[in-house]
Amino acid sequence: MVEKYCKDSFVVKTSLVFPPDTNSHGTLFGGKLMAYIDDVAAISAMRHARKHIVTASSDSVDFLHPIQEGNSVCLESFVTYTGTSSMEVFVRVIAENLLTGERNICALSFLTMVAVDENGKPVEVPKVIPQTEEEKELYQSAKDRAEFRKKRKKRSEEFARKFGTGLPWSKL
Repeated sequence: MVEKYCKDSFVVKTSLVFPPDTNSHGTLFGGKLMAYIDDVAAISAMRHARKHIVTASSDSVDFLHPIQEGNSVCLESFVTYTGTSSMEVFVRVIAENLLTGERNICALSFLTMVAVDENGKPVEVPKVIPQTEEEKELYQSAKDRAEFRKKRKKRSEEFARKFGTGLPWSKL
């Protein structure tokens, strides 16, 4: 399978933050930002694999700086690492006050996307080749993040078995 560079999957999405996008504090809804993050990560993964993809996991999104109404919000994403069918995608979120030019990193996130065929079965993806120092650092640290995700998924599966699907009030 052909290898690809990180830059081949690079995506930029910029939006203006309008009043309906904000909470009572005048800042962008976290859920809206998370949807934007999933959107750009999916596009990066599809560019890399040239296949349909599904989101397998989203690491925690740490909101580092609020995104105010009237700001622009810019998301940049690219594939940092690949397994057999999975791809780790890095997303950086930057807000800009368009009147002053002040820019802040507002969130960073890693998502795992899996390439699938028309039946939803995982399919092989090209390996990724990092070139820049940032890409190399993300590539080299990806296995540690993948191991953490596996442990977290196992804990989630244990909780799901323990708590089941019964209605919460049925245990009263």
